[in-house]
Amino acid sequence: MHWSMVSSLFRREFNSYFATPLALIFIVIFLMLSGAFTFYLGHFYERGQADLEPFFAFHPWLYLILVPAISMRLWAEERNSGSIELLMTLPVRNGEAVLAKFLAAWCFTGIALLLTFPMWVSVNYLGDPDNGVILAGYIGSWLLAGSYLAVGGCISACTKSQVIAFIIAVVVCLLFILSGFPMVLDLFSGWAPQFALDSVASLSFWTHFEAIKKGVVDMRDLFFFVGFIAAWLIATATVIEIKKAD
Repeated sequence: MHWSMVSSLFRREFNSYFATPLALIFIVIFLMLSGAFTFYLGHFYERGQADLEPFFAFHPWLYLILVPAISMRLWAEERNSGSIELLMTLPVRNGEAVLAKFLAAWCFTGIALLLTFPMWVSVNYLGDPDNGVILAGYIGSWLLAGSYLAVGGCISACTKSQVIAFIIAVVVCLLFILSGFPMVLDLFSGWAPQFALDSVASLSFWTHFEAIKKGVVDMRDLFFFVGFIAAWLIATATVIEIKKAD
């Protein structure tokens, strides 16, 4: 792994977000929706509790739309414009390019998440929250966003159409959310063995994120997100290699 090349590509990709209105639009929409979900749908003040539970509760659904909107351009735009051929002529491995693009997008979403810090400040002003739980929620939320990005990036590498990449990424991420819900598990409970049910439930973003945002930072949940991201990045590099050979 040539980290200097990864760093160079990372800076190129990261700066590209701020070269257009995309960054501002995404961040403004994210902050507005986060506030609306927290204070109106989450009934922040009515609950009378000094925590950010209403804020984090909507992140799986908020990311379901906003993150695929970022990931859809990672590779589909490169392939559609033909710039991917130029990228592949550089002395860079597929894995390095995939990692650089992913990290740039992940850091960008991380900045949007960090800009919600006034909510953290506000909840400390209004009461005496458990800041350890809030920090865990932020970590879990960032890992969740990374998982969505990894899925979306792989799907983006499979098509030239950003619209198709967006739609498929939303559907796939939704399946990974719902896999831990009782209504999904009930479909298997009548005929599938218990280990199969446990396997399906263990793939749920919701299950692992819920545990982390409650302040229970289990290494198994962290390993799930890290391993999930790594697996999809490897899949993305494989897709790029196959497409390059075509």
